[in-house]
Amino acid sequence: MKMTRRPTTCKALGFTLIEMVMVIVITGIVAAMVAVFIRQPIDAYVATARRAELTDAADTALRRIARDVQRSLPNSIRLNATPGTYLEFLPLSTAGRYRAALSSTGTGDFLDFGSASDASFDVFGPSVTLAAGDQLIIYNLGLPGADAYAGSDRRAITTFGAAVTNIGYTVGGSQFPYASPSSRFHVVNTPVTYVCAPVAGGGGSLSRYGGYSIQASQPVNAAAAPLASAPSSALLTSNVSACSFSYTAAASQRNGLLTMRLTLTSGGESVTLLHQVHVDNSP
Repeated sequence: MKMTRRPTTCKALGFTLIEMVMVIVITGIVAAMVAVFIRQPIDAYVATARRAELTDAADTALRRIARDVQRSLPNSIRLNATPGTYLEFLPLSTAGRYRAALSSTGTGDFLDFGSASDASFDVFGPSVTLAAGDQLIIYNLGLPGADAYAGSDRRAITTFGAAVTNIGYTVGGSQFPYASPSSRFHVVNTPVTYVCAPVAGGGGSLSRYGGYSIQASQPVNAAAAPLASAPSSALLTSNVSACSFSYTAAASQRNGLLTMRLTLTSGGESVTLLHQVHVDNSP
């Protein structure tokens, strides 16, 4: 008997175009549903991270200013007129007490306020370190006749080095106008100015300038001398959208109060910090 062999048929494997389109559509629907649930947490995380970064930058900048101001010469803080975006002061290099009278044995170099030629005095207590360019200040009140910026209570020091126990200075035609009730002296070198330049939307900056010579009038233009040519300048923070400095001298209480307000803005997020600093104004 003769057998007839039938041809073997092969079944095709794979996906049809319709199946692929259905898979793509279903995947898109699932992805959209997932995105709805995870978008808000992701946005919240990004916003929180941005606010934390802005807060850290603002806090660091304000604390840096506070540290500088707390080491300033009493009654040397001055601000420009409203809105108070320029803050200037004289940082202290060192301080101490001067000999105000002869010793019980009639010896010692005391500071004679009645003499226009006396140009030195002994340091009471620990010795001090003095550098070239240092300026001697006695009883600065920040008022006419006793203003370190005007020079009425400021003299150039002529004795330099470490462990100085006797300070020499240039009289300049007249003696210091007032004696310190506690026989204190202060030594400064060059001023420091903080300039806040806010721009709406966070395009502004907060910068520090230093190393320029002492000016009778406060510099209030960062694009002009002496700030524009200051030997040292540094950017504290960017993204500044608003800022202000205000100061209450409170001379009768011997403690001034500096209030600083800083707003940083980035990516639609804004952070505002308020920082207050007590300043020792006892000369």
